[in-house]
Amino acid sequence: MRGKSVNVSLADSSIEGNKQMVREEYTTVTEGTSIERPEHLYFYKIGIYGWRKRCLYLFVLLLLIILLINLALTIWIIKVMWFSPSGMGYLQVTSEGVRLEGESEFLYPLYAKEIHSRKDSSLLLNSTHNITVNARNSEGNVTGRLQVGPKMVEVNGQQFQLNSEEGNMLFSADENEVAVGADRLRVTGPGGGLFEHSIETPFVNAEDFQQLSLESPTRTLSMDAPRGVHIKAQTGNITVLSETDINLQSSEGKIILDAKSLQLPLLPLGTKGNSGHTQEVYEICVCPDGKLYISEADAASTCHENNRVCQ
Repeated sequence: MRGKSVNVSLADSSIEGNKQMVREEYTTVTEGTSIERPEHLYFYKIGIYGWRKRCLYLFVLLLLIILLINLALTIWIIKVMWFSPSGMGYLQVTSEGVRLEGESEFLYPLYAKEIHSRKDSSLLLNSTHNITVNARNSEGNVTGRLQVGPKMVEVNGQQFQLNSEEGNMLFSADENEVAVGADRLRVTGPGGGLFEHSIETPFVNAEDFQQLSLESPTRTLSMDAPRGVHIKAQTGNITVLSETDINLQSSEGKIILDAKSLQLPLLPLGTKGNSGHTQEVYEICVCPDGKLYISEADAASTCHENNRVCQ
């Protein structure tokens, strides 16, 4: 029968400067044989010694120095950038969103759902070139744009609308029409209002003690209403001037001139021929084509006698 035995012994403490050594002895034993002790002992050193140990200590020291430098830089960045649990410096993160105190400068586009100022201050947007506000749909296409430039303000969109504090429409403009929802539209420019096409309004008047003038310098001026046109001057005169003709026409009704006196100073005088005398009383006559003229009044009508104007 074969067997195996292990013996561990400690060498003399005086060898190698009293260092601990381990001796391993392996012996094979069979029946009928005697155990012989080995003549030579083998010793193995466990650990790091020499230059390797010094390099390891140097590497650990270097890592410790880098760790201290990183910790110092982290503390310095936190102090300079004003990091806190609620945000960074003037930038604070709240439950309602992001709050930014003081003046801010954005070098790239800003995307936000809502921008508003504090309750006790106004919101100021400032730029050296222009300010552009874009509205996009879910596909990323621009559906509305507001651009404030150095020379003009441009708005692009399907419809532009201004509302009052109560939500009432004050001004609306789209591709088809422009609507003014205010009770009164006031034009204060010295040149008045210039309209290239027709306008629709129930009432036109001038300011107090100011004149109202409706003028078409190169074309015609037309006023139409399904239920009538009313022209009234409270304390002044109504003057209608035309270079050629002024037509008063009523298709189904009549034209009424209601006044205490009616003056037609430039009507032509109808005559039979050369007349050597004049008089101060005349009668108004009408030609077949509707032309008016005056004729010398007599006991009977003289329109037929003085109708040379109608020829």
